[in-house]
Amino acid sequence: MQILNIDGLPPRTSKGELARLLIEDGNLRRNHIGRIITKGHGATVEITGGDLNQLVTLLDGNLVGTRQIRVWTDAESMHGEIDHFDKLLGWLALEATAETNVHKRNIGSGNRLALEKSIRHLVIRSEDVGLGGKLLIKLGPRNETKALPWSRLTSGVPVILSEETPAKNESPKVWRGIISRINKETVEIALSRLPESESLTFRIDAADDEVGRERMKRALSRAIAAKNDRLADLRAVLLGDMEPTFYRDVLPKPQFDTFTEGLNAAQKISVKHALSASDVAIIHGPPGTGKTTTVTALIRAAVAQKESILACAPSNLAVDNIAERLLAHGINIVRIGHPIRILESLHAVTLDALAEKNGDYQLAKKLRREAGGLQTDANRWKRAKPEKGEKASMRREAREMLDEARKLEAMAVEQVLNGAQVILSTLTGIDSAILGQRQFDLCIIDEAGQATEPAAWIPLVRSNRVVLAGDHQQLPPTILSDDARRDGFGISLQERLVNLDATPKSLLSKPVAKRLDVQYRMHRDIMAFSSAEFYDDTLLADRSVAGHLLSDLAGVDKTPLTSCPVTFIDTAGASYDEEWEKSSRSRKNEQEATLAIKKAQSLIDAGLPQAKIAIITPYSAQVGHLRDRLAAEGLTDIDLGSVDGFQGREKEAVIISLVRSNPDGEIGFLAEQRRMNVALTRAKRKLIIIGDSATITADEFFGRMLTWIENVGGYQSVWEEM
Repeated sequence: MQILNIDGLPPRTSKGELARLLIEDGNLRRNHIGRIITKGHGATVEITGGDLNQLVTLLDGNLVGTRQIRVWTDAESMHGEIDHFDKLLGWLALEATAETNVHKRNIGSGNRLALEKSIRHLVIRSEDVGLGGKLLIKLGPRNETKALPWSRLTSGVPVILSEETPAKNESPKVWRGIISRINKETVEIALSRLPESESLTFRIDAADDEVGRERMKRALSRAIAAKNDRLADLRAVLLGDMEPTFYRDVLPKPQFDTFTEGLNAAQKISVKHALSASDVAIIHGPPGTGKTTTVTALIRAAVAQKESILACAPSNLAVDNIAERLLAHGINIVRIGHPIRILESLHAVTLDALAEKNGDYQLAKKLRREAGGLQTDANRWKRAKPEKGEKASMRREAREMLDEARKLEAMAVEQVLNGAQVILSTLTGIDSAILGQRQFDLCIIDEAGQATEPAAWIPLVRSNRVVLAGDHQQLPPTILSDDARRDGFGISLQERLVNLDATPKSLLSKPVAKRLDVQYRMHRDIMAFSSAEFYDDTLLADRSVAGHLLSDLAGVDKTPLTSCPVTFIDTAGASYDEEWEKSSRSRKNEQEATLAIKKAQSLIDAGLPQAKIAIITPYSAQVGHLRDRLAAEGLTDIDLGSVDGFQGREKEAVIISLVRSNPDGEIGFLAEQRRMNVALTRAKRKLIIIGDSATITADEFFGRMLTWIENVGGYQSVWEEM
């Protein structure tokens, strides 16, 4: 038995319709068709005979209704053919299990951050059926006069619905879904199956996107199954089995100079390198080096070459950042994704907004309204007995109207996408139901160092070549499974290729990566340690920032704190002991928090506005404690967050609370050096670090950090504060 995958199907495609497709278009005998499982816009079919490769050739790209479908063989049926992809699939399975375990652990834990991403004590109010046959479950507080508690949950967020009162001696049952609507009183979730349960109440928790994980698995399946085509060649290059080439024509010099005007030498070299790549190129952008500016110039140049472009990133914010830059340059863009997750400034260029302006779409809306009226009339009881067959006729006419509406909507979407110079989406937001068989000349993945490799393959399977932009020396992808992380799941595609670049016996005779080397954010002394530790001491501070200090800002007094770039306050021996916070399963340090607030207040007293200060820390419990303390002090304009949440951001002054202080020299995940690289490179003019040298120097990395601080004259004992 073999497995056939089908994606991009119209809503409510029946198993009978799929069987007819296989028989009539795929020339398959009926007795060769096994079990058919439909799920959303996709389906899997067990094939018990016939030529599977020929079947894929016959069906892939066929039009079903208004959509071109994608068809490929299942990766698991080819297990072992490509070991690398087998590993990726295995890690995805481990990650799914880890996510479920984290959810179960958080239930009832009182975890502060978990509570902000959950709603508890809900009852089911109603059930309905929406598009694609999805069950819509509306939930709300038991007391209908009460509002929902505040949470970070919004429309479009994937969630887990779970029992709060499971049967005795049983684990809570869980169901995955997506929030379709949420208001002050109720929350509606789209589920694939009815939550059969006798539980009195339920809870909703934010979850990783299962739809995204399924798209990753499908992309990996297609990558494995590729034979004698462009995807197979690209796969060979990305696995290091074939040498990449760099012989594509680049724009003539006058045009190239137009798009790269204002860029430094390294940025121009990176753009030219990426334009000339036939397969893959990497733009390595250390902190503050203008990576997004370089990527924007690359996309503009590629647009001038009449290339079709798909621009992606792991997060909505990173995608929106590129979209805003392109929009400012007059590029015709279409942003795919749920509008609720997209910056308001970009709503006008979302696929939804642009399609709605289309005449076909407006006609489709009219047909839907009329169909809805017919369905209502058909279901309404009337005093006079209707004519025989009248209601059936009305329902049939309504169905025909809805079918026509779907065709018109698809035409509107197709017209919008055809008119775009650049289509933008998150990696997991790429949907075959929208893009169909669309292929792109160039795929650009920004913040590629933060994306898991399976996510990167979602756009790769529909692209002729790829440019990865990011920094693998900053935060890696977020991985929940310790087993998967230890085995290598945290290594992004960008990091793997850069490592392959550096292998002496590599087939890559010409490096695929170009590093940007001039940074425009930090004082030279703030930059120095990161440059030496992570970037071979190659970074240069542009002269516009090399010597800038807080005291150079208008309205800021010259004080010992504002007239030097780096300060480390050593709390060793002062009993600034860390504490374990059971409710958050994290650590905090109250004395460090007090000192951090004191230093922030000193900066404010010197004339620096609160909004130009950030306090960051690696520990969620410390974030929560600081949030309460800052609110009590009226310092709510100070930017507060975790190190992970601050990647890609910057402030004039940054205060870091390291938290760890114990007699055993245990530093936990402070040992993740890339996390510290992020923390140390967020400040523009002033970096203040608070930590216990006796604890942190158990790690050699922090020993080198303290040497750097002493060399720039930034060391200070906490006893000097007393």
